[in-house]
Amino acid sequence: MKHISILVLQDAIMSSIDAPRQLFSRVNEFLEAKGREPVFQVNLVGLTKEVLNGVYSIHCDQTLDEAGTTDIIIVPMICNGLARVVLANKDFIPWVITQYKNGSEIACLCSGTFFLASTGLLNGKDCAVHWAAADDFKKMYPAVHVVNDKLIMHQQGIYTSGGFYSYLNLILCLIEKYAGREMAVYVSKMFEIEIERKSQAPYTIFIGQKDHDDEPVKKAQEYIENNFEDKITVEGLSNMLSLSRRNFERRFKKATSNTIIEYTQRVKIEVVKKGLETTHKTIADLMYDVGYSDIKAFRTIFKKLTGLGPQEYRNKYSVSLLAS
Repeated sequence: MKHISILVLQDAIMSSIDAPRQLFSRVNEFLEAKGREPVFQVNLVGLTKEVLNGVYSIHCDQTLDEAGTTDIIIVPMICNGLARVVLANKDFIPWVITQYKNGSEIACLCSGTFFLASTGLLNGKDCAVHWAAADDFKKMYPAVHVVNDKLIMHQQGIYTSGGFYSYLNLILCLIEKYAGREMAVYVSKMFEIEIERKSQAPYTIFIGQKDHDDEPVKKAQEYIENNFEDKITVEGLSNMLSLSRRNFERRFKKATSNTIIEYTQRVKIEVVKKGLETTHKTIADLMYDVGYSDIKAFRTIFKKLTGLGPQEYRNKYSVSLLAS
């Protein structure tokens, strides 16, 4: 039997504590109904037995002092000022580090990665982070390698997930690992969780990173965003800003985490996505509107950035289709 400790962090999102407890507990119930032994022992672990979390009061099964060794640690999502919340939960850090060094696996749910990164255990490792929080995470934890498009990452006994409800897919991964594929599929059907989600790309909204002090780069970003239909070149932008190409490219990548070509592509594709969502324009017309003329190249870039083909994207997100 696998012992699971769900941490009751201060300012944790309640659903990310209760949902894993419910899913693991339901697996045990399903197995017992078939005359089989339960697989998981689940405990809520806090610094105190009663934890007041916003409007919720959570009763923990064990305090950190009472908790012994565990097989799997679940780190829930946190909210309300991530840097402050990380500091408020610092007393969990020594226990988490000790457990990991003694062989425990750690499953970190969405924004819980901000807490886990504070332990140092993610340094040098690949990590999935919600696309909207990735820039802030990189600033706080530059030693961690953020994988932008992955829904779930697993490396050296640590699982991370990006996206608010993608933690359900991470829990399914653990259920499949320890209770089998058949049970994971059964749970996905019972709780209506899309089991095969692998990428954040279809959900990502590109918002150009402008939280920096490099004014020429900001001017270049604004120019790209206001002239996306034109043929924009690195040489043209660097000349416009009176910067050497090499210096401009280096500064742009440092400030935005994108090359100039990547940034331009993302801006153009974001415009096309909006068109697919809200208009009846053909894919070809939308492609021409943002300056693409090669349909094959356009489809390749679109799928690279969204994980879907243009028609798949329209079928999934079109407002008119949703309203019909």
